[in-house]
Amino acid sequence: MSDAHLTERPVGETPEPVELTDEPIRLSRRGPDHDPESKPRSRRGRIVLAFALVAGLAGAGALAAGGWRMLQQKDTTLSTPPQLAGLTRDDSDRARSTADYLRDGFAADIDLDRSFGTVYSDPADPKRSVLIFGGTTLLWQPERDLDSLFGLMTDETGKVTGLREVAAGRLDGVMKCGVTGGDGGDFAVCGWADHGSVVMAMFPGRSVGDSAVLLRRLREGMQTR
Repeated sequence: MSDAHLTERPVGETPEPVELTDEPIRLSRRGPDHDPESKPRSRRGRIVLAFALVAGLAGAGALAAGGWRMLQQKDTTLSTPPQLAGLTRDDSDRARSTADYLRDGFAADIDLDRSFGTVYSDPADPKRSVLIFGGTTLLWQPERDLDSLFGLMTDETGKVTGLREVAAGRLDGVMKCGVTGGDGGDFAVCGWADHGSVVMAMFPGRSVGDSAVLLRRLREGMQTR
């Protein structure tokens, strides 16, 4: 076998030793800390952090808005004027007895600072009298308390069906209406609640839509802050 392809090394010459160090061997010109995944991961981290900050700011804004709304609504006063929204307050013994019964039943389930119950008669049709009752107190969750009141109505008169939210008007809060049954047939029942008051009203002889409009008018004449 020929050794012509081998480079001849002088006899006695030894190869130079390889110097070993503690530094890692670099396989490219990129820095020793380069990680191909590091840049995308950093970008994703920044995006996640940005979303977290935005969500935090939005949550803080919602809390601030809720606190301001509570401060605006908590000191509420309700009155029952003799004349209101084209109706006349009925001060007869029968009307007062009915209103007191509804007020007492309502106040037993919801702790109120002040409660009331009143009947307003319609001069055009005695069968369309409005029974309205409720009270004032600081409510942390107005909609929950309004739903509790509708539950009370279910116990007293029968199931409230078709319950839905309707426009609360300029006084804000939440307002809902539905239909329930009585001795004279079905009738509309509506209620409102905010951070300072919760009120329910029965509207014999009226549609849900007409009752919602009338309750907003009654509320604007009864409620002050």
